[in-house]
Amino acid sequence: MGDLFFNKVAGAVIAIFLIVMGLITLAETIYHVESPETPAYPIDLAALEGASAASAEEEEEAPVDFGVLLAGADVSAGERVARRCASCHTFEEGGADGTGPHLWGVMGRDVASVSGFGYSQAMTEYAEGGTEWGFQNMYDYLENPRRYLPGTAMSFAGLRDQEERINIIAYMRTLSGDPIAIPEPLAADAPAEAESAPAEAAADAGAEAPAEETGSDEAFEDVGGTEGGEEGEFEPIEGEPQDG
Repeated sequence: MGDLFFNKVAGAVIAIFLIVMGLITLAETIYHVESPETPAYPIDLAALEGASAASAEEEEEAPVDFGVLLAGADVSAGERVARRCASCHTFEEGGADGTGPHLWGVMGRDVASVSGFGYSQAMTEYAEGGTEWGFQNMYDYLENPRRYLPGTAMSFAGLRDQEERINIIAYMRTLSGDPIAIPEPLAADAPAEAESAPAEAAADAGAEAPAEETGSDEAFEDVGGTEGGEEGEFEPIEGEPQDG
């Protein structure tokens, strides 16, 4: 190689770079396109964001139809799910309190109302005003006790599966001599029925016209335990009452 070899290589690289940049500049000059002042299809981004937020909010706040879900619940499956809680709770009538309070009659019972049981402060405060264990708050509490009621002594990881929650609530509803009533199903089709009523009335009137012319928390109050490795399982802490 001669002494000028690397100089030639560097010169070639620089030349190629200059040629490419020159072509780009020439292309932008020849084919310059100005953006229109007014878009042909204007998009209201604020409206789209608002619609998305409203849709997400509606989805989050969609009511749970306990009338339908509980009517189709599997009580036997709920009893099997409840066995995970047997280390802290009793389920039979007259059962003693354990690390957690007994669960006989829990559905419809006032929160933190088992006499002599040491509930957490969070559960006691939640009970103020005569709060009862109903379908909705039990459903929410069982999904994630510590998220629903921060400060609860209940260390149960929770039941993320909706079917499991519905089944165990259906089972706990049976733990009573007088089970609370299942609500009526939500009337989701009521507006459609209301809209169709005038049309039906008009049709009926039209049909009769010729004749006239002719003649539907706390599943576990204070319960003790530490979460196990799997969701929905825990081991009790001896000597400490827990919410549940």
